[in-house]
Amino acid sequence: MDNDPIRPNPTTPDGDQSSLLMAALDPLSGLPHPPPLPFAAPWHYELHFPCDPRGSGIARLTLRAVLSAHGLAELADRAELLASELATNSVRHTKGPATVRLQWLCPVLRVTVWDTSPDLPPTAPPITPPPHADGGRGMLILDTVAERWGGCAIGDGPYGPGGKTVWFELSLPEESPPTLAA
Repeated sequence: MDNDPIRPNPTTPDGDQSSLLMAALDPLSGLPHPPPLPFAAPWHYELHFPCDPRGSGIARLTLRAVLSAHGLAELADRAELLASELATNSVRHTKGPATVRLQWLCPVLRVTVWDTSPDLPPTAPPITPPPHADGGRGMLILDTVAERWGGCAIGDGPYGPGGKTVWFELSLPEESPPTLAA
C-alpha cells in the first residue's frame, strides 16, 4: 500500500506521513483543500439574510472566513467592523431583507450592503454623539476606518425592490504584497 501508484505517498524528512496528510485536508469535510485562486483574480461573494438581529453576526463570520480563505486576513478586522456596522443598521432601520456583497478588485476590497430602505445615511462629516449615547457612531466609524465609502438609493423597478446600497473600500498596504502558498 505504501507504493500505490494511484495515491502518492509523501513523507516528511523523519518519515511521518500524518502531518502532511492533515495539513492538506479540510478539517470539517476531510477532503483535500482546493487550490487557491490566483491572488490578483477578481472574485465576489454575496450573503442574503432576512431582517434578523443575528444577520450582522453571520455577516461578520462569513466575511472573516472568506478573507482568510483568500489570504486577506490582514483586512479582516477593519472589514468585519465596518460590515457589521452597516449590516446592523440594515436590520435595525428596515423591515426587509439585506445583502452583504464582498468584491475583490486587487488590491481593493469593496463591501456593499443593500437593504430595502431608500433612506441614505448623511454624507456630511458625521457628528460625534455624546459619550452616553447608545448609538450613532456607525457612520463616524465608517468615515474614519474606510479608505472610501458611499451609497446610492435604488428606485423600485420591474426587476425587483428598490432600497439602497452603502459601500466601503479597504486596500492592502502597498509595502507588503501577499503571496499564496502552493
